[in-house]
Amino acid sequence: MLDNIKSSYFSIIIFSFIDVKRKLNLVKYNKSLQKKLDLDLYYYRLFSEKYTEKGSNGNIIEYSKKLRFIENKYNKIFEGEYLNGKRNGKGKEYETGRIIFEGNYLNGKRNGKGKEFGYCGGLIFEGEYLNGKRNGRGKEFADDKIIYEGDYLNDLKWNGKGYDEDGNKIYEFKEGKGIIKEYGYYDFLSFEGEYSNGLRNGNGKEYYENDNVRFEGEYLNGLKWNGKGYDEDGNKIYELKDGKGLIKEYNINGLLYFEGEYINGKRNGKGIEYKGIPPYKFFEGEYSDGKRNGKGKEYYEFGNVSFEGEFINGLKNGKGKEYYENGNLYFEGEYLYDYKHKGKEYFNEKLVYEGEFLHYEKWNGKGYDENGDIIYQIKNGNGKAKYYSYEGYLYFEGEYLNGEKNGEGKEYKYDGLKYKGEYLNGEKSGKGKEYYDKEKLKYEGQFLNGKRNGKGKEYSYDGKFIFEGEYLEGKRNGKAKKFTKDGIILFEGEYLNDKIWNGKEFIPQKNGYILEITYLNGIKSKKGKLYNKKGELIFEGEFIFKNNYNSK
Repeated sequence: MLDNIKSSYFSIIIFSFIDVKRKLNLVKYNKSLQKKLDLDLYYYRLFSEKYTEKGSNGNIIEYSKKLRFIENKYNKIFEGEYLNGKRNGKGKEYETGRIIFEGNYLNGKRNGKGKEFGYCGGLIFEGEYLNGKRNGRGKEFADDKIIYEGDYLNDLKWNGKGYDEDGNKIYEFKEGKGIIKEYGYYDFLSFEGEYSNGLRNGNGKEYYENDNVRFEGEYLNGLKWNGKGYDEDGNKIYELKDGKGLIKEYNINGLLYFEGEYINGKRNGKGIEYKGIPPYKFFEGEYSDGKRNGKGKEYYEFGNVSFEGEFINGLKNGKGKEYYENGNLYFEGEYLYDYKHKGKEYFNEKLVYEGEFLHYEKWNGKGYDENGDIIYQIKNGNGKAKYYSYEGYLYFEGEYLNGEKNGEGKEYKYDGLKYKGEYLNGEKSGKGKEYYDKEKLKYEGQFLNGKRNGKGKEYSYDGKFIFEGEYLEGKRNGKAKKFTKDGIILFEGEYLNDKIWNGKEFIPQKNGYILEITYLNGIKSKKGKLYNKKGELIFEGEFIFKNNYNSK
């Protein structure tokens, strides 16, 4: 018995020592890598991700470079009033094209009254802000119904009342303290338990969408501290003691998204992240203080490694490698704040570029052909460049200015050339051509901001001219003519948002006759004219159609 106790006690000491050692190593590792980051911080700030311009109404518009695989897009993140180089006055914030906040600003932060909006555009909060956080009176909403109303303190509910979907009071906060019920999407109970200081503190339970318990136990400052975790079927899968244990985390639908070590109620040590349905391993590596810190690997859905390297505070920082889907090396070098910084790119296991990057764009370096000869050079984002996709094909080649596509260029997909023409500030702008597969011409004409704008012509897959007219924002808008593959006119008039709006449609009949119909404001007239094969008018009057609305 005594030997068993000694053995158990010794194991605890060893395990604790290993945890402490791992954490100390991570700290040392991070500090050494941070020195490198501090040296390059000027470089990072010099070319900020954000830039501003003046809008047509006098407001200032902020844009941010958001990566969507190799091709950089500038997305609007703010529009509103500025003073002394900061947000001051009324404004709106955006994320991936949707509004997320509307309200007042002071010295660059949310101050005063404002509204927050969810992913689908619905109102989720309305109230007062101070120094960028919810402070003062406010209301929270779900499906247009109030679920909380009261006072906030530094983003935390402080004094107020919570309501269910029927408007019944279900809990009350007093100075950040209360016994609370929280509801997720579709009004299922997601948590019930004790709060203090505006955070989960004390006993509580989390639930799956099927009403089974996910976790039951004690919380400390919003973190799970002592208790047991369960899978969707009610089986115990882990236990926490003083914020420490080997954990499996499932989402409300019962899908695994993390398993690994916890210390102090957070991810610390080794762990694995999962994503998708069914879940697949997306990341495996080291954590510290709840974030990726240290060495780690990311994976494609089918299991091949997509990235391996170093992380700091959840971002790629330091040395790393990226791979094509087939496992061949794509890039090796240094990363800075999740972006490529310096290194080499490969295609078919041969070097194709070596140099510096800025926000994943080639900035200073040289490009090589398959024989190792220099074929282009880029300086400060100016020159020619080539880019390759992770699937292993040439994605873009063309001219760059200030790190963006400017001038002549070509875009490719796995099945060949897709666009050839002019670019301005990273977008298709000017004259250009679009292609089907096998370089068959699909469209030729004018572009603006990446979309068809101005005059253009369309062709069928087998190369026949079938349409010419005007475009706006990528759609047929304005004067146009439409033809059969044999060159017979089908429509002449005006389009609005890709629909026939005003003009004459000529509909071939099975017997070779032509029916002429008039459109006015998108509505098909009941009256029409019928012509024989010789083009002679043989009938004029009313016709019966299945619908009286426009076609494309």
